[in-house]
Amino acid sequence: MPFEIPENIHPNCARLAWLLGTWAGNGHGEYPTIDPFQFGQELIFQQDGRPFIHYLARAWIIDEQGNHVREAAQETGFIRCPDDQGTIEVVLAHNTGFVETWYGEIHPEQPRFEITTDAVVRTATAKEYVGGKRLYGYVNGDLLYAFDMAAMGQELQPHTHAQLKRQ
Repeated sequence: MPFEIPENIHPNCARLAWLLGTWAGNGHGEYPTIDPFQFGQELIFQQDGRPFIHYLARAWIIDEQGNHVREAAQETGFIRCPDDQGTIEVVLAHNTGFVETWYGEIHPEQPRFEITTDAVVRTATAKEYVGGKRLYGYVNGDLLYAFDMAAMGQELQPHTHAQLKRQ
């Protein structure tokens, strides 16, 4: 097995043991309403024995040489595991002024999961964002993810993706 299941992990979260820890790396972003960009990112997934995983992410824009240009998105929330059948609920809050609830399933045989937004709530000053879809997977020891977004009058389409290494 390429990852260890911690002894104190809640049984409902055991199928997500591969996710736990700190991950960092680079990614790419694009969308019809913005210029393409490169970013660095750090994700932290923590579990304390209760049926959820705490999630914290921060990103920063990088130039072509990988140098830090400016800070970018931050998000935090919880991946809730209400049962041991692979159902997950996710709640996320973002520095850009919105909060989301997501629902999805953990793949029964592979270390990956997919989630889709159920609701998005925005502050009065947040840009228009109406929904998304995310796919996370453990591939050859790395964390890969893709985020599709519907925003600014555009239909759901690819927005960001990254390949992160365990730190």
